Amino acid sequence: MKKILAIALVAFIAVFSVFAGGASEEAPSTLKIGFIGPLTGDNANYGIRCSNAARLAINEINAAGGVNGMQLELIAEDSQGSVDRAISSYEKLAYTDNVVAIIGPVFTSPALAVAQRCFEDGVVMISPSATHKDVTALGDWVYRTVPSDSLQSEVAAHYFYEVLGYRNIACLYAMNDYSQGLAEGVEDTFTSLGGTITSMQTCMVGDRDFRTQLGEIRATNPEAIYIPNYTVEDAQILEQASQLGMNIPFLSSDGFSDPEIYNLAGDFTDGVIYVGPAQAEASTILVDFQAAYSEAYNGDAPDSFATNSYDATYILRDALTRVFENGGDLADIDAFRASVNDEVKATDDFEGANGIINFAANGDMVASQGVYDVEGTTPVYVGSFQVVDNHIVQVD
Repeated sequence: MKKILAIALVAFIAVFSVFAGGASEEAPSTLKIGFIGPLTGDNANYGIRCSNAARLAINEINAAGGVNGMQLELIAEDSQGSVDRAISSYEKLAYTDNVVAIIGPVFTSPALAVAQRCFEDGVVMISPSATHKDVTALGDWVYRTVPSDSLQSEVAAHYFYEVLGYRNIACLYAMNDYSQGLAEGVEDTFTSLGGTITSMQTCMVGDRDFRTQLGEIRATNPEAIYIPNYTVEDAQILEQASQLGMNIPFLSSDGFSDPEIYNLAGDFTDGVIYVGPAQAEASTILVDFQAAYSEAYNGDAPDSFATNSYDATYILRDALTRVFENGGDLADIDAFRASVNDEVKATDDFEGANGIINFAANGDMVASQGVYDVEGTTPVYVGSFQVVDNHIVQVD
């Protein structure tokens, strides 16, 4: 009898295990979207604003019913701006959390590393801020809602040479993929136009003293200094140049679009001219986003990268909607991710906070570049520019 009961118990356990195993393989009840960016450290403001914007979009989407009756869930990982931390974050999101796509990484060096993994594993990533031309070089699975450095540096060099009339400029940039890519791109284009780079000075991310480099630059007597860096470095460069009595115009890049620069160096930002994302027309989407963001995050204002992150989230929403309309099934995560890639690639005239967005074949956003002239602590929009037949052209 005991033997019969034992056999029956084993059989019951086996049957239960089959059903339990089947239940564990059911499709998840939420659609998980990953985010990778610096949430702590010197440049956490970039990652915090981008993750806040993505979360705001997800909250709006969920309030409207989600996607295919499913709620979206944002899983934000702190890269601290580090390549190693970004890779660890990616592995958690891709292999443990089984996200359907990733927004970010926010900085260029982490984005270059994660882009390679996304290509190898078949996971869509949309960066709102990684601008280095090589981020999308693999040509699939990787997208961005920010213009590439190649476009930005080309427009910047032409604007400095043709519009501002500079013939001799210097450059002080941090040794990271973002700053170096922009600096070298401007150098190549500016010199091809007939200009001269009087001094190319470098620093390390996290440096606090730039007086030696600024002294070297002053000795070459440039007409202006190009500083394509992140907020912390740019703020200290501007302050120390003022302390050294350097009355030389400063030029910068889209990293300068972060409002934090005015908190850190508001006494020294007047007259800085920087090239960044073209300003979207004051559409209802943009105005509503800015108001909702400010209300949700204690009066904080979204920067251009946060706006890009907001648009990236809605682009994913639309792509996911089409995947389900075409019979997508989360039970096979690899096939589902491949379908997401197909639908992101098929994005056509997406209307977002930044205006109409389309992707080129390599995942780059088709865009113009904006020029901004800072008056005190207020960036004044000059206009949107493109390079046509090797000449700068204003398009708005």
